[in-house]
Amino acid sequence: MGKFGIDMGHNAPPDTGAVGIAKEDNLTLAVGTRVIAKLTTLGHIPINCTPKWASSVVGSLNTRCQIANANNVDYYVSIHFNSFNSSANGTEVYAISSGARRIAQPVLDNIVRLGFYNRGVKDGSHLYVLKNTNMSAILIECCFIDSRRDMNLFDAEKMANAIVRGLTGQNPTTPPDSSQNPPPTADPQVLKLQKSLNRLNIRDSNGNVLDEDGLIGSATESATRKFHSAMGISLPGRAGAETWKAIDEIIAKPILRPNHATGKAVRYVQYRLGAFIDGVYGPITARIVSQFQDRYNLTVDGIIGSQSWSKLIG
Repeated sequence: MGKFGIDMGHNAPPDTGAVGIAKEDNLTLAVGTRVIAKLTTLGHIPINCTPKWASSVVGSLNTRCQIANANNVDYYVSIHFNSFNSSANGTEVYAISSGARRIAQPVLDNIVRLGFYNRGVKDGSHLYVLKNTNMSAILIECCFIDSRRDMNLFDAEKMANAIVRGLTGQNPTTPPDSSQNPPPTADPQVLKLQKSLNRLNIRDSNGNVLDEDGLIGSATESATRKFHSAMGISLPGRAGAETWKAIDEIIAKPILRPNHATGKAVRYVQYRLGAFIDGVYGPITARIVSQFQDRYNLTVDGIIGSQSWSKLIG
């Protein structure tokens, strides 16, 4: 059984997809989630390589590659939709290596059988995600979102089936109906916590960004414990009043001056910069802050102001 890195193209602001008759972000998500579910049902291991957010488009692309490389997937599959002049149509798959072309061709063949025009397997040596992944990697342009012909043909379920069949040679099945066991309801407070921890660059125990799904789980709990430890808060992996007070203090981005600041915001700066965490802005912390400012070409004054905060939490 294979291990597949599945990248649902874009979907990570400011990295957003094209817009035509439909939105690329919506279609890559619809196809990608189905591909992941079908690979799982067939016994394969899919890894979702799609970040939830990014600081830039290059950052978004880099994160996708890092996730695939860190998980040592066998194949990397990036799902996209084309847009051009409203008349161009069809499917094309990009690859670089001979190994990638061997999986690109059957994926293309299976999509073309749905009725899409065959635009071929093409050289993807100009594509960031194909150049910076360590395994056989392909990028699928499923069809054109600004083509009425393609959008009339498009069906997310059939497209996902074609991709999975091309990747595995197996006939995909629809995951079992889970209507009898509906998924748990998202908790707005948990969602707020996940968004806050992500913004503060507090990762889970595996160093991953939290899924912003509003569901408390081991990843969110481990990130919360990490935050509590940095803040000196004696709570388990669930947020309490002290947690929110600390988050609010940090997100307020107070001006922190050497020998004049203490508290949670100072502890956060010390945590992010790798200084000893005691919540006191002393000379050692000031020196580390100055090194940080110099590294990012900021005014080197040892003061955490708007410029420094923008590099820490945006």
